[in-house]
Amino acid sequence: MSVTIEQLGPEETTVVANRIAEAFIALRVTSWLVPDPSKREAVLAGDFEILVGHAMRHGMVHATADRASVAVWFRSVGEPAPPPVDYDARLAAACGEWTDRFQHLDELFAANHPHPDHHHLAFLATQPGRQGQGLGSALMRHHHAWLDANGMPAYVEASSPRSRDLYAKHGYLAGEPFRVPDGTPFWPMWRQPADR
Repeated sequence: MSVTIEQLGPEETTVVANRIAEAFIALRVTSWLVPDPSKREAVLAGDFEILVGHAMRHGMVHATADRASVAVWFRSVGEPAPPPVDYDARLAAACGEWTDRFQHLDELFAANHPHPDHHHLAFLATQPGRQGQGLGSALMRHHHAWLDANGMPAYVEASSPRSRDLYAKHGYLAGEPFRVPDGTPFWPMWRQPADR
């Protein structure tokens, strides 16, 4: 199957954030992040919009031509990217009473993030009705080709056994999981570039 991959610009930040929220709402961790199911998707989309907008400036955002699947990458080469502008205030505006939970997750991610130069796959999300069709794999292969050609490792936090197993098929090795307070695990995963 041939999948057309496009690099997106800032004008599609909201589209990408909404796609991630729609895909991630089924993840176990989102019930801990936003206990109210009636507000969960909107709060997630608000948080993701901050991070996707930041990636538009300090990383790369790719999508399938129909926007059914998206990948958000950050470059961590030399100095890490600065935090998003006015991040604390924007996070509080997006997440409201659950801001402290998102801050806790940010701190966990930071504490487990590797320091060598790499690209970080922050989000890989596919529209629920299109999952399992190879779209996420096509997005990974697209960026991995550049990483391999340039000898650059990659890092991702897998948020479920299903995603952990998908990333493993693409060369990522899982470390010991870290957990949010309700016990939900995240697996830190590292991929060495393939030999050229």
